[in-house]
Amino acid sequence: MTHVCLADLERAVRDVLPGEIWDFLAGGSGTEASLAANRSALDRVFVVPRMLRDLAGSTTEADLLGRPAAVPVVVAPVAYQRMFHPEGELAAARAAGEAGVPYVIPTLSSVALEEVAAVGGRSWFQLYWLKDEKRSLELVRRAEDAGCEAIVFTVDVPWMGRRLRDMRNGFALPESVTAANFDAGTAAHRRAEGVSAVADHTAREFAPATWESVAAVREHTDLPVVLKGILAVEDARRAVEVGADGIVVSNHGGRQLDGAVPGVEVLAEIADAVSGGCEILLDGGIRCGGDVLKAVALGASGVLVGRPVMWGLASAGQDGARQVLDLLAAELRDAMGLAGCDSVSAARGLATKVLRYG
Repeated sequence: MTHVCLADLERAVRDVLPGEIWDFLAGGSGTEASLAANRSALDRVFVVPRMLRDLAGSTTEADLLGRPAAVPVVVAPVAYQRMFHPEGELAAARAAGEAGVPYVIPTLSSVALEEVAAVGGRSWFQLYWLKDEKRSLELVRRAEDAGCEAIVFTVDVPWMGRRLRDMRNGFALPESVTAANFDAGTAAHRRAEGVSAVADHTAREFAPATWESVAAVREHTDLPVVLKGILAVEDARRAVEVGADGIVVSNHGGRQLDGAVPGVEVLAEIADAVSGGCEILLDGGIRCGGDVLKAVALGASGVLVGRPVMWGLASAGQDGARQVLDLLAAELRDAMGLAGCDSVSAARGLATKVLRYG
């Protein structure tokens, strides 16, 4: 079946994946208020299109961390991608390479980071802070040695949020899926009623990151360092002060603090506060090319997209993930042209209006 939008694909994949794996991918924390708000907040943003512009030579190309990308999109880190397809991260990374966009290798990858980086394309590495600082910095070194272009330090997970779907399901990883980047033992595979084994595993392995952790990473690598999970203006300013090359404005897809503000709600304020001091990306709820246009108009260099790429991966492996990225690119070209923008830089000049209902 041909999917003309990502919502079509989402519905189809929901009927194919086992229920508890779908819940692991789709769910949020608590009441899932932040998860829902990510979409509703984007739906309230409207751009003011410009007319009678010369659109000859239009392009969706953008610079992300100083290197060109075919579209201002990055494949977000999603844990344990072999749950969705046997090739997991390898297939998703190949798709991103074909589409000309960066792929963020997760700390909780089900394929070793060196293998994923070796498929080609642009790889960034996502870092969770572990209880053993030496192990954390060893992951940074391995990523650098493997040819990754950036470290995306996720700073909003001192521990995993209460993801009630996983708890109700007593969710545990399939035996065939492991955390391939480090010896994580068997905690993530042990089922217990009312307990997420993945949350239990991360509680054993993760430690709350601090600004000192950021400094340690910054001192340990010459790669660009991007802090993922920033929502407060004060934290954005401090990120610039400590030498971060970028920030991802994100509430972790609604999977951490339930009630955390959607990133798009604070994006413009953060962009104004940072004032070019570092690159800004938006994460959370992106479901079409028009959303990418909105993010750029509000001050982002680009966006991260996670769940939709996993829908594509689950539906048809590498080809399915590539189709998702191609669809986003086609939708962005259409949205930019209809808004009178021949380039991503022109889209940054669009005015926006936020409609408040009720």
